Amino acid sequence: MDCLFCRIINNEIPSTKVYENDKVCAFNDINPKAPVHILVIHKEHTANIDETTEMNSHIFSDIFLAVKEIAELKNLSEYGYRVIINNGNAAGQEVFHTHIHILGGKKNLGPMLQ
Repeated sequence: MDCLFCRIINNEIPSTKVYENDKVCAFNDINPKAPVHILVIHKEHTANIDETTEMNSHIFSDIFLAVKEIAELKNLSEYGYRVIINNGNAAGQEVFHTHIHILGGKKNLGPMLQ
């Protein structure tokens, strides 16, 4: 499989990892949209929400538990933070490996859509 995020998980492509456990990996976005912009990915590959089944729905609980830990590590809860999932081409998903963006690090993140 030639998936950019799978290659990052396997350390074939360098990244600035900020969090990792046995299920999830998180790293700084290379094109940040906020002072803190972290991508959180599961180590089990699925393309996006459309591939979610009862058998792999644990992916989202694993990711969201990691989001909570990362927000605590990065002190994002004081002002709040945004969690974004882009699902499919129309939503702007560029890498087809299920992932969540965490954006934070300032008092006002602006409107939800621009």
